Parts: sequence; C-alpha cells; structure tokens
Amino acid sequence: MTESFLHYIWQFQYFTKKDLCTTAGETIQIVHPGIRNTHAGPDFSEAKVKIGDLEWRGSVEIHIKASGWNDHKHSDDAAYEKVILHVVWENDKPISRSDSTLMATLELKNRVDTALWSRYKKLFTSTDRIPCSSSWRKVGDLVKLSMLDKALTQRLEIKAGVVIEMLKRNQGDWEETAYQLLSKNFGFKVNTDSFLRLAESLPYKILLKHVDQPRQVEALLFGQAGFLEKVKADEYTRVLVREFELLEIKYGLENKRLHKSQWRFLRLRPANFPTVRVAQLAAVIHQRKNIFSTIVNTIDYKDLFAWLTVQQSDYWKTHYQFGKLTSSVPVLGRSSIQNLIVNTAVPLLAAYALTHDDQAYMDRAVDWLQQIPAEKNTITRQWTELGYTAKTSFDSQALIELYNAYCMKRRCLDCTVGASLIQPV
Repeated sequence: MTESFLHYIWQFQYFTKKDLCTTAGETIQIVHPGIRNTHAGPDFSEAKVKIGDLEWRGSVEIHIKASGWNDHKHSDDAAYEKVILHVVWENDKPISRSDSTLMATLELKNRVDTALWSRYKKLFTSTDRIPCSSSWRKVGDLVKLSMLDKALTQRLEIKAGVVIEMLKRNQGDWEETAYQLLSKNFGFKVNTDSFLRLAESLPYKILLKHVDQPRQVEALLFGQAGFLEKVKADEYTRVLVREFELLEIKYGLENKRLHKSQWRFLRLRPANFPTVRVAQLAAVIHQRKNIFSTIVNTIDYKDLFAWLTVQQSDYWKTHYQFGKLTSSVPVLGRSSIQNLIVNTAVPLLAAYALTHDDQAYMDRAVDWLQQIPAEKNTITRQWTELGYTAKTSFDSQALIELYNAYCMKRRCLDCTVGASLIQPV
C-alpha cells in the first residue's frame, strides 16, 4: 500500500460508503473530499464532512497506518489543528489531538475493491520506462490530449520559473536575462553551463557598447571564454588578442575569465564546436540588438525565425578552431534556430505572461510551439514506438514533460492516462 494510492482513492471517492462510520462508531457523510494540497501541511484542504449530527469544514490527513500521525509529529504542528478527519488504510492505534480529544478516523482497508489496488500495483511496479506501455493504445485520444495539455502547461510554468529566478538575480533586467538565456542555449546541452557562465561573467551592457564593432564583440566573447589563451596565431587571432587585452583591463574582467578546460569538444561534430557556437552568438549580438524587446514584440513566428537567421563572420565560415583552416563551416541551421526559439523565446514569453498576468503572451508561446516541427530524441522515439508520433514542438515538449515528470517518477495516479487505467470499471 502507498499513500499516493490512498490520496487517489480519497480524491475520487473510490470506496464503498455503505454504513460509513468512524472507528469510534460515529456515522460519516462526505459532502466534499477537499482540494489536494501539494505543499506542506495536511493532504486535503477545504473538505466538508458530516460526523454524527455535525458538519465540519477543514482539512483531511491521510496515512497508511494511523500511527503515522505520531510518527510525523503532527500533534506538534499547528498546521494540523484544523484536521477534521484522519483517513487511514489501517487503524493500528487510536490517535488523539493535542487537547487529548480522540481524532475522528476513517479506516479504508475493507472498503476498497482489491482489483483497483491490483491495477495500480501493475502500473507502479512495471519495469517499462513508460509504465502504461502495454495499455497505452487502449486509452482514448481525449484522455491523452487532456494529459498532454496539462503536461505542456506544467513544462511552460517550470521553464518560466527558471527565467523568473534568473530575472531576480539580474535585478529585473529583462535584456540581461534574455542574453544569458540565449547564450546558455547556444551550448546545445553539451556546453550549456559553460555558455551561461560566459554570459554571467560578461554582462550584456558591456557588449552593447561595442555592438557596432564585430571584432570587438568577438574579442570579448572569445577572450572571456578563454579561447584566446596560448592560441595558434594568424592575423585574425592577433587582432582579437590585441582587442581583448585592452577591453579586459577596461572592464575589469581579468579574474572572471573562463578556461579552455571548461569547454567540451570531445565527441561533438565540428559544426557544434563551442568555438563555432561562440562565433554564431557573436553574430546575433552584433547583427540583432535588443534581444528581449525583439522577442516580446514579435508576433509572427516567421519573423522571429528570420531574426535569428544570421551568419557567423567570414573567418568562422572556414575555421572550426583558431588557426585551423577547413573548406567550409555550416551557418546556424534551421533545426538549431528552432531549438533556440523553443528553449529561449518560448520560456521568455511564458515568464513575461506570468509576471505581467497577460495570457496573450502565453498564447503566443503556445502558438509558436505549434508551428515548430517536433524534436526527435530518445524520449519522443519511445512514444513513437507506442504509436503516438509528435507532429509539432507542442507535442514533443508535452511528451518530454509527461515522460520525465510522470512516467519516470511513477506518478501514474497524477496522470489522466494512468488514472483512467486504474479507475473502477
């Protein structure tokens, strides 16, 4: 038995109510089971329960065994003084309140259909990464779509939360925050941390002072990234080194510089080398000023895509690394731009929507996701194997969240798909 299962049973009232009474023999009538509480405190709030001749309003606490009340020291916590009913699987001992009065307790052990527990246990103990793999095709499309909408909303809120925390660290500066988030995502997973540290150590306001001088923008980014240390010299490199030596002193960057060892090249395709990505980031900063204001004021997805379609400087069209000439280096590709929009522009719009209480920005973020092809990765491929192919990034982002937040954590009871497979027939 698990408490999450008991929460599910209580929330949806999946137990027999014939001759319902407390362990002390008082009759019980459940007017409203309450609202599930996902924070600290009792499990359900705002419940209405009639015990005997009195109707009570307050909280409901749930445990596998009644003794869990004492084990968790609820009697010493003022938050539990408003508990009107203690719901347990097994009443292994009487529980008293802090004033020594007996706690009204409902035991469910003999009131739940064993088939319900068996279906839950089958899901919960499944060795499949997606617990409902064998039953997924049996679930109706409306149930699946409802869960995907819920998962996407949750994913957008989580991503927006990350942006809002970043915004707080930047003292409410949206442009600085957008620059840091865009820089982070130029790391394309493998080098995200290093790109974020680079942006944090080199403020956007410094780059903006030199935005009309592409070589100075590149010098600042490459120098601060640590790529100009002991580098193979050519004319381009010598210019960058000379520029950075002056700018580093001017802005007091000497002790904030990253080191080459903080960047990963191993097992990356040359087009994904961090040197190439830094050059492409420099091109965006030089050619496309005011990152945040542009994103938040752009309505059409195609306009945003065009805005991010830039080419790195000529040197980086024939070099993957300093001093190593090659035939040609790809510019920022379609899939990379789409990735930047999904992970930068969409979270920024979601965060702006939440902080300004304006649903229009959230709707625009969702609309953009619906115009971008679905991401293809190990998670989306698992859903494809079950016969559910993501068509847009709206779908793939929802499926990724569903997999990470529900399937992998075995939160089947919080998932409408899992819940539909467990509920009474």
